[in-house]
Amino acid sequence: MVFALALIACLLWGSAFSMIKLGYRFLSIGGTADQILFAGLRFTLAGILTVVIGKGIFKGSFLPKRSALPCMAWLALFQTILQYTLFYVSLAHLSGVRGSIINGTGTFWAILVACLIFKQEQLTARKLAGCAIGFLGILLVNLSGLHAGASFSVLGDGFMILSTIASSVSAALLRQFGSREAPYLLSGWQFFFGGLILTAAGWIVGGRFGAVTMQGIGILIYLALVSAVAYGLWALLLAHNPVSKVQIYFFVTPVAGVFLSAWLLGEKNQALGWPALLALICVSLGIYIVNRPSRIKQV
Repeated sequence: MVFALALIACLLWGSAFSMIKLGYRFLSIGGTADQILFAGLRFTLAGILTVVIGKGIFKGSFLPKRSALPCMAWLALFQTILQYTLFYVSLAHLSGVRGSIINGTGTFWAILVACLIFKQEQLTARKLAGCAIGFLGILLVNLSGLHAGASFSVLGDGFMILSTIASSVSAALLRQFGSREAPYLLSGWQFFFGGLILTAAGWIVGGRFGAVTMQGIGILIYLALVSAVAYGLWALLLAHNPVSKVQIYFFVTPVAGVFLSAWLLGEKNQALGWPALLALICVSLGIYIVNRPSRIKQV
């Protein structure tokens, strides 16, 4: 059951890369303002769905405590506003395959942020080894891009890396604030308020959908469900299993992102090229090394 539910969550997260790019296509989204509006609508809806699903799973409340409002504000800033503004702009300048591989290093950034900035755990040799192998994957995917004539892009590669760093800070904040409020309430309401801010900002600066199609609206709803359902499943698994037993499956996300992008976006040449495949192996291996439970001798 753990394997099945974790696999579903990771496949959903991995599908987001190609679905966002398809959403750009079906809704005729072009400029940065359009992309921010698209992200804002997704996370406003995702916030509502996360709270509803979380209440159904944990039988808790719909509303957070007043004391949790500052926590939600910080989470909204890093997890929704900064992370997804950078993420959505980045995907307009990257292929789905390349974006999936670079985003797969989020685990390593999360470890460095938790260990070096928030001091939530120790930075061990195994964690350093995993980070080093993962960063090797990033170097390989950029060498692959140079070979194909696509050099390092600040708006593409750079923004995707900054997006993963913002996500890592939000993960550390969620761990720090999790004892004060139910995680589904913190995440759901920060999705909602962060999404509202992004929607308003995108609209004010001129963001509009060039076309409104059934396929585009369907993709928007699907992406909202990705955030709500995947988070709900992950929270359910963590509530009943050790973190190490669940987190090990997260390596499926970049793998799914690469091959779903190859299938849905027709990026087979990038997905099947040896530098991209080797980069994907490095990222996945690094995630495995970092998350592999330590062997404890039985006395």
